[in-house]
Amino acid sequence: MAKVEHDEEILELAIAREVEAYHFYMALASRVKEPAMSKVFEELAEEELEHKARLELEVMKTGRAVDTTLKPVDPEKDYIISDSEEPLDLDYRDMLLLAIEKEKAAFRIYVSLVPNVHDEESKEVLLALAEEEVKHKLRFETEYDTLMKKG
Repeated sequence: MAKVEHDEEILELAIAREVEAYHFYMALASRVKEPAMSKVFEELAEEELEHKARLELEVMKTGRAVDTTLKPVDPEKDYIISDSEEPLDLDYRDMLLLAIEKEKAAFRIYVSLVPNVHDEESKEVLLALAEEEVKHKLRFETEYDTLMKKG
């Protein structure tokens, strides 16, 4: 991860990560075959936008203007996990494992950013978002465990 020193840079990095997560989940939503799975990924994408909005508010509190529009997909970034144009044939188990890993990574990012932030309110927001990511991960792990007991 790039070295960042100012609170605004840290928050902007976190915002960029949320935008990437949004695009990742939307890319998955458009590529899975099962409509119910697509809906789950779309809901996760919406949650990432909520995180983005919370972070943008923290930047605004510093007196800086924030462009809150959602940037279009960057064609240079790979938001999907397959080069194939075919829909992904993920089963529910695969989807849960993918979501667990994504949420675990998001948690680690927030936790690693907290010590670098000087503003206490911004630290609180990052910690709250880290907590939300852990809750998402636990929700998916619980669902995964339930699925494995059935099957």
